[in-house]
Amino acid sequence: MTKNYPELHTRPSLNVLSEDQVEQIHLATLEVLERTGVQIKHLRALELLDGAGANVDGDRVRIPARIVEEAIHASPPCFALGKRNGEPALLLEENRSWYGAGLDCMDYLDPVTDERRRFTSEDCRVTATITNVLPNYSWAMSLGLAADAPADIADRVIAKQALTYCEKPLVFCCNDIASLHAIYDMAVLIVGSEKRFRKAPTIAHLSSPVSPLSYYDDMAEKIIFCAEKGIPQIFYSGLQAGATSPATFAGTIVQGSAESLSGLVLAQIVHPHAPVIYGAFTTIMDMTTAIFSYGAPEMNLMTAAMAKMAKRYKLPFFGTAGCTDAKFCDDPQAAIEATFSCLSSALSGANLIHDIGLLDHSTLISPNYLVLNNEVLHMVKQYMRGILVNNETLALDLIDRVGPGGHYLEEKHTIDHFRDVWYSQLFDRTNYDEWLKQGARPFKKRLREQTRKLMDLNTASLPTEIVKEMDRMEKLWHRDSGH
Repeated sequence: MTKNYPELHTRPSLNVLSEDQVEQIHLATLEVLERTGVQIKHLRALELLDGAGANVDGDRVRIPARIVEEAIHASPPCFALGKRNGEPALLLEENRSWYGAGLDCMDYLDPVTDERRRFTSEDCRVTATITNVLPNYSWAMSLGLAADAPADIADRVIAKQALTYCEKPLVFCCNDIASLHAIYDMAVLIVGSEKRFRKAPTIAHLSSPVSPLSYYDDMAEKIIFCAEKGIPQIFYSGLQAGATSPATFAGTIVQGSAESLSGLVLAQIVHPHAPVIYGAFTTIMDMTTAIFSYGAPEMNLMTAAMAKMAKRYKLPFFGTAGCTDAKFCDDPQAAIEATFSCLSSALSGANLIHDIGLLDHSTLISPNYLVLNNEVLHMVKQYMRGILVNNETLALDLIDRVGPGGHYLEEKHTIDHFRDVWYSQLFDRTNYDEWLKQGARPFKKRLREQTRKLMDLNTASLPTEIVKEMDRMEKLWHRDSGH
């Protein structure tokens, strides 16, 4: 007799900290902020923090636990980011993961010639186009530094390219407050109004304290501006265990948490309920090479721990995955490190997961690697669906009807469910003889063919009048910079 089983669906998860450990790290974070504090020299930021009750002693700001807790509680636990036209694109809420590419690479690995050279604004067109069409990237970053643009406005030129060729939400960082104003002005122009922008912000700013525990003046100014304008901010410092943070993983996590929460405090003082995202890039300094590693398993472990802290604070979290220290995307190291980090980040419940497609410890971007990681993310997302258990999926009546020695190929149940399986458009599952008949195309060739098909798919056209206005803005940047 068939029982009526209740429907159960459990999402796979990773838990690298116990609840007691979470509380230990939280209390240690509060102690760092109250006892050690942070260095801030920006006069208005100092005035705001002093007025809110922080202990300001010259450029050292010590923040009492009460103020930190109040700021955490004032921060929205979830909010939406919008597509370029202002329509909601993704909701940052607990245990929902959204993947995006990386930013600020100096070099570009040409997908056709294999040439490694400086990244240009035209390369941003290619990477933004690919990011726009690949289904597993829900948001974008600017990916590289425009070597063909004047240094003082290159960040604006790259942001303009990204906003022109990709409709998805854009996470960016910029050199100075003038560039922040310019990028915000472009986003508002495209979306139509400041009011429409605030409903589902189309851009988010990467606000990065300097480890250990420091803010330069322009960063403090940008935090204040973003809070005033409703631009979501990601408080995301970069820590190297043993160099700019303690060599111990727990110590690095505590310092990273303190750096992130200190920025959050300032943002909430400026504008309560300002949208913020918690996080820190916690990795190692490889003592044999001195690099800031993007492929170390310790990076993934500490990232998962930071994701656990974000859940403690009920804050969206900025994760890291899909990157490698390898120099070429068809190096097995690149695929192994990307897959491990993508799965680890998804299992940890990270929300915005960035740095997809970065090679050579974040100095190199490759369109081919973006395409490869998109396929990895198909696998990860399939895994993260978990296993649905109910009367239909248990299939007890079907098993009984088919019985010993039968088969399921012609069953309606099979027709109804065989598409639950993921079928890759890039990986090969044919047998050897069939692979030979189909041309014996190795993985490297298949990857490049697929990338080249995507490079010129312009699916993100802007209205002509907006393109003209953005071109006019760029001419003014060049004029004002003396170029």
